[in-house]
Amino acid sequence: FHPRKAKPVDTLEVSQAPPAKQQRLDFNRIVSQGQINKAIARYVVENMQPVSTVESPAFRQLVSMITCSGDTQQMGRKTFSNYLDKEYSKMESELKTTFEGLDYIATTADIWSAHNKSFLGMTAHWINTATLQRQKAALACKRIKGRHTYDVIAAEIDHIHSLYGLSTKVTATVTDKGSNFVKAFQMYQPESLSDDDDDNEEVTFTNVADVLDTSTEEGIVLPPHLRCASHTLNLISCSDVEKWLLSNPGTKGIYRSATAKCTALRSKASRSTLASELVGDVVGKKLLVPCSTRWNSFYDVVARIVEIPMTDLSTISNRLELKCIGEREFQFLREYCAIMKPLTVALDILQGEENCYYGTLLPTIEVLMSKLLEIKEGLIIATGLPDAIVQAIKTRFASILESNDAILAAVTLPMFKLRWLRDQRKKEMVKGMLAEECHKLIPHSSSCNVQDFFCFEEADDTFSTVETEVMTYLRTAETGMEILKQFPTIKEISLKKNAATPSSAPVERLFSLGSLVLSPKRNKLSDQRFERLLLMRYNHWFEG
Repeated sequence: FHPRKAKPVDTLEVSQAPPAKQQRLDFNRIVSQGQINKAIARYVVENMQPVSTVESPAFRQLVSMITCSGDTQQMGRKTFSNYLDKEYSKMESELKTTFEGLDYIATTADIWSAHNKSFLGMTAHWINTATLQRQKAALACKRIKGRHTYDVIAAEIDHIHSLYGLSTKVTATVTDKGSNFVKAFQMYQPESLSDDDDDNEEVTFTNVADVLDTSTEEGIVLPPHLRCASHTLNLISCSDVEKWLLSNPGTKGIYRSATAKCTALRSKASRSTLASELVGDVVGKKLLVPCSTRWNSFYDVVARIVEIPMTDLSTISNRLELKCIGEREFQFLREYCAIMKPLTVALDILQGEENCYYGTLLPTIEVLMSKLLEIKEGLIIATGLPDAIVQAIKTRFASILESNDAILAAVTLPMFKLRWLRDQRKKEMVKGMLAEECHKLIPHSSSCNVQDFFCFEEADDTFSTVETEVMTYLRTAETGMEILKQFPTIKEISLKKNAATPSSAPVERLFSLGSLVLSPKRNKLSDQRFERLLLMRYNHWFEG
């Protein structure tokens, strides 16, 4: 993010009239039929309107008021559907052309169910080699019929990768920790990858018959698998934290009573209009309702209640005939929010897209653990909770904390480099790891001449060049991605290691749009029409 530079005071145009708040429609401007069709398609797709909108009398009257270079031809539903199909084919072709010029792409995948239908969604993510900006595109949202078994998922993912020519370019696919996804990537990994990665992964037992069956499935090879970091943090925030609070005698009772009173207050305010008005009159804000699939929402509910003064909480509880939150319970809720606040910030960072790379994961985890340990000093009730969370992070992220790919991804991001490491020996180790990775990208001569056989200077020159590039890169103060253009070898590593996102949040956002496209009033949309409308909306095809 680069903030805009303010103009000097003496160059400001004080006398310039402010722009009009509402833009006037110019019906006298002459446009072509193609521009009209594209504007209609943009309105329907971007606003997720029914395709039948083009046959609405009011809409047709509005379009007829636009001055066209010829006679304005109104499209019917079938004609407009054919137009959308042609535009989708153009978008698909343009995506394939874009992917042809890339070497490293990452994908995300997940399964979504709505209206008794299941869909496999996939998104692609990469770094533009020229601008070094993060880019993304939706690849598919295909209907899946039958059971969501690992072989069905593997076949669909491999088919989508092959459709766009990505089979050899995908550096990793990010999914949640669903057993079907995990097994699919375990069973259909290339032999070289599966042998190398077994050292850092958890031990799993696989049926021999399944392995023999997969050997008959020719052509299905999946890329390396990354598990969503946001889901892992959610497990820590919900399962591990609650387990510790309920197992600790000093927090078990107060945790149950405090959360029960918060739940009763929130439920009363959400179900009764009188109670909601009372809370609004006393506090000036409404209490939030948690979402079952987002842990952050539960934290937001508790944080909103903690913001209310004790006297106002007592007033609200008495008038609603609820048990009042005691001072010790209120103190526990405050400590709970203080401890969990860094987790919410980390989740928001890892669920980002535009400025979030795979290299963001390790620095976020390291900073999160350090911030949790800093909070310990001011605690009275939940004194051992920060240590428990840090231990849970080390356990659940054990393979990531020692992953060379994650370390290289972090160090090749200019905003981090070695700043997130505190141990000097670890810094020297990572520095050597980066130099070694750079050496792998330097082309070596394969000449077999006698004179070249005993040439020793080229290797020394290459070593000094790589060492110089690494040292110069690590010493630069710039934190923007543009600085990578000065270090081509490190840029190549960064493009590969940082193509992936830390979480599968992008494909979940695709499903959020899907719920707006496939609304209850539009449940008769064909699977193909739904997928095409959703992908054009996610990719903003008509925005250009």
